[in-house]
Amino acid sequence: MSVEDVIKINQPEELSFEKYPESPEECKKREYIEQLLAEGNGKIDLQILKVLARTDHGLVSDDLRRKLWPLLAGVDVTALEPAPKLSDLQTHPEYNQVVLDVNRSLKRFPPGIPYEQRIALQDQLTVLILRVINKYPYLRYYQGYHDVAVTFLLVVGEEVAFAVMEELSTTHFCECMQETMDATQKRLMFIWPIVNFENAPLFKFLQKSGVGTLFALPWYLTWFGHSLNSYKAVVRLYDYFLASPIYSPIFVTAAIILHRSEEILLEECDMAMVHCLLSKLPDDLPFEDLLKKSSNLYEKYSLTVIEKEVEKLIKLEKQQRQREEKEALERRNRLTRNSQRKGNYILNHWLPQMLTPKSFIVTTAFSILVGICAYYYKSQYMSTGIS
Repeated sequence: MSVEDVIKINQPEELSFEKYPESPEECKKREYIEQLLAEGNGKIDLQILKVLARTDHGLVSDDLRRKLWPLLAGVDVTALEPAPKLSDLQTHPEYNQVVLDVNRSLKRFPPGIPYEQRIALQDQLTVLILRVINKYPYLRYYQGYHDVAVTFLLVVGEEVAFAVMEELSTTHFCECMQETMDATQKRLMFIWPIVNFENAPLFKFLQKSGVGTLFALPWYLTWFGHSLNSYKAVVRLYDYFLASPIYSPIFVTAAIILHRSEEILLEECDMAMVHCLLSKLPDDLPFEDLLKKSSNLYEKYSLTVIEKEVEKLIKLEKQQRQREEKEALERRNRLTRNSQRKGNYILNHWLPQMLTPKSFIVTTAFSILVGICAYYYKSQYMSTGIS
């Protein structure tokens, strides 16, 4: 991960925990879910639950999420392991980095909580993260992982959050937790074929700008938890992602780009300008509509077709780099040849003028004079005993 990536991941948006009254639709859905839980003795059929989590308003409230997120993640809450002490994990190689990131995550905690409670949550978050990467040594912690973990910690508590993060880290986020970000960067390129299929002029504009996919990296790594400033929007997206295929964040990203197409096309076709525009998510994104669009896109385009298009893009980018390198080499060679021609011109033009008969006679006479002087002074030194 580059320095720019780290800086971007380290600067979360201020998270608003403002509560809003339930709309009539939300109230009706919450009552329906509560009825299903009562009829199912605290459980809901997984397929029905996935539909509820993906459709309008998701699981509605954190009280319901506390019960239903573990079911969506495939976690057995009756077989939870007790959390170790923080002191037991302080020798882990990633300990200092995790603590540093957790200390930066204060914006993701509810405002106004007592100091002691905040410190306790920070310690719990640190333990949660270290437990996962300690249990699975092949998984590498990345900056932004704590943004995911803190959301689950706030909703379901420490022990359940560990079980959920353990499951997600070996499935949804496994690709992000490799030694390098190569696989993740390639996965982010999946947004371009989707955009191209849906809006070719927009795709051409974005490619011409050279914006790349860095703007979407925090979205993908954190399920948008790092980049949104509304807690309600974050947990609504987590409902959707828990109930959806692994690469659904890619399709949500594409849906957001497509939704903002008019705004993007009005921007100057410049990498920095477009990146700045895209990296800042508007506060008024219509997420329910965007999630419907994302689901439609997922049904419409197979990952196999998208991957083939990505391979073509990678090939084209490689060819473009080779052309640019070739052009740069040719420019250097031209400069070298021009410099050599200039040197040859000086030799061919000025040297003959310097070697005229008159200049030759003067040069020869001067050389003879220098020789005579040298011989005379040497004789004087020898006569005085100086050799």
